[in-house]
Amino acid sequence: ETIERNAKALALIGPTGVGKTTTIAKLAARSAIKDKAKVAMITIDTYRIAAVEQLKVYAKIIGVPVEVVQTPEELTRALKKHNAMDRIFIDTIGQSQKDLEQMQELKSFFNHRDDVQINLVLSATTKNKDMMNIIENFGQVPFNAIVFSKIDESSDFGTLYNGLLWTKRPISYFTTGQNVPDDIEAGSCERVADLLLQQLVTQ
Repeated sequence: ETIERNAKALALIGPTGVGKTTTIAKLAARSAIKDKAKVAMITIDTYRIAAVEQLKVYAKIIGVPVEVVQTPEELTRALKKHNAMDRIFIDTIGQSQKDLEQMQELKSFFNHRDDVQINLVLSATTKNKDMMNIIENFGQVPFNAIVFSKIDESSDFGTLYNGLLWTKRPISYFTTGQNVPDDIEAGSCERVADLLLQQLVTQ
């Protein structure tokens, strides 16, 4: 299965601490600075004020507009407002996969929304059992692809292979550090195979 990395609107979903906001900033910065694209950012992470402020700081540095939305209707309006943009990146609340109420709220933003490509962000440092649980619960939101974050922080890449098996989705990106916009690369199954081989060699 292939992934359209240049879809106009891209949203990142996933549990807390996997690096969604930093990844959004990397994608926005790379599009705006390197690709010279017209970019906007939207956040629906209104539970964590610090996360909203962090995204606003990134937006100011990159020189792109950012919208804060609190309802699905506001998301629709924000997408229409920035329809002339080349790329729109949407940050979402980091939440526990066990919080069913928040999961339903997240799902409501993307119900019947085929104009947004949704990516589930999974940390390469996540244990197998936890990753399976995350994938199962976030599967309530119809995500199109996965992002593996924190490749640089892991030494066990079997979870990446298992994540591919469980999601049956393509990989859109890997993140390999905190530097914006540099520490991100296009995802591929070949890269996962290379990481697994490296792990076997160093064991």
